[in-house]
Amino acid sequence: MSATSLVSKSLSKMREMVAQATGKTREPSEKVLERIRQQLEECAAGLGGEISTRQRAARLAETYLKLDDSGRMAMLHMIALDFGPDPAAIAEAHAAYQKAVGSKDQWEAEARLRGAMRSRRIRILTQFNAIPQGVKFLVDLRADLLRFLPDNPLLKPLDRELEARLGAWFDVGFLELARITWNSPAALLEKLVEYEAVHEIKSWLDLKNRLDSDRRCYGFFHPRMPLEPLIFVQVALTEGLADDVQQLLDINAPLADASKANTAIFYSISATQTGLRGVSFGNFLLKRVVEDLQRDFPKLQQFATLSPIPGLLKWVNRNPQALGEAITAADWKRLTAAGVEDENAPVLHALLDGGGDWASNEALCTALRDPLLRLAARYLCEARRADKPVDPVARFHLGNGARIERLNWLADTSPKGLSQSWGIMVNYLYAPDRIESNLEAFAREGRIDASAAVRRLAKR
Repeated sequence: MSATSLVSKSLSKMREMVAQATGKTREPSEKVLERIRQQLEECAAGLGGEISTRQRAARLAETYLKLDDSGRMAMLHMIALDFGPDPAAIAEAHAAYQKAVGSKDQWEAEARLRGAMRSRRIRILTQFNAIPQGVKFLVDLRADLLRFLPDNPLLKPLDRELEARLGAWFDVGFLELARITWNSPAALLEKLVEYEAVHEIKSWLDLKNRLDSDRRCYGFFHPRMPLEPLIFVQVALTEGLADDVQQLLDINAPLADASKANTAIFYSISATQTGLRGVSFGNFLLKRVVEDLQRDFPKLQQFATLSPIPGLLKWVNRNPQALGEAITAADWKRLTAAGVEDENAPVLHALLDGGGDWASNEALCTALRDPLLRLAARYLCEARRADKPVDPVARFHLGNGARIERLNWLADTSPKGLSQSWGIMVNYLYAPDRIESNLEAFAREGRIDASAAVRRLAKR
């Protein structure tokens, strides 16, 4: 039997073993820990040929997947603390390098120093890359690491090393852009339903609507994970900027003529692998998708999003005075006419809680429209953390060179939309002639590009 088939046979049981895990949080026994340590030592030593190396890595992966959270944490803790570089070897190599600086032996001494600093953790992690499903195993392992990190800061060195390795293995040059259609494999379509993070896919009919002829869906794939999109974007081909996500998601809406479209609306972008946090390729996805759309639809003139504002309500609750500051005297007249007497009115408290039935009250909606749009504009243009926008979606698009183009009132009246941003959504515009300059200004100075209309709203 070949090495590949031996390893495949072992790893084919991985998911089954996870399902059989007890879920208990009992600490692993000393005997179990000693067996794990022996397996780690064997992998770190890297003895033997290709077959034995793969078999060891497969057995180690099998051991890890059998463990509950307590056991996995203990194993990761062992890798992080006991398989780092040798401080004495680093000190010796550094002293030799310092002594050799300026001589003909400098570069050889530098190589030895670099070798001394190479962690045995990397040897262990790298061996998983060679086995079937090994790349996916490492991505899922990092997802575990990220869960454990808040309570286990000593795992940070291992996380940094694994993030660096994944960044190299998932370099955009290795990724493949593919269009996902209704005729794609069923397993892949199921992943779309599972991973959709912005607007829940409620049925197969809903999914079919999002893959129809007036839509496009693209994903980035790694060759070793062919049915696991790393990130995917859903696109609607429209005439003009979209301002209502309910219309885009309406399965009963008539099919648009894609040949007449002048605008591509990115209405959902979902990253699927928690373990790839910090490995950025979303900006490359959008650029590649724009190129693909321009080739297929030469009439397209605008590329924009219809995006949620997920952090708006949380920010207002952290800054409750912001709501009062956004309401002008003219607004109070309309609010009073709609039954809101003052700042202590129950409806305003309900607004801050993300609840209430105000959206079904036409007079109240009209009175709240201007102050809440001002709040949203101020939040997107001014709310910062470490000189970057607080809102994660804004940070993504503005960091990729987009402009805040327009705010849309009651663009998402789903419970989720109302509870996170009072139904307000935003169009981020990707203007090809401004993307690079916007990107550089944002990266260098934190400067945000916004339309004149949005800036006026923010300043009122």
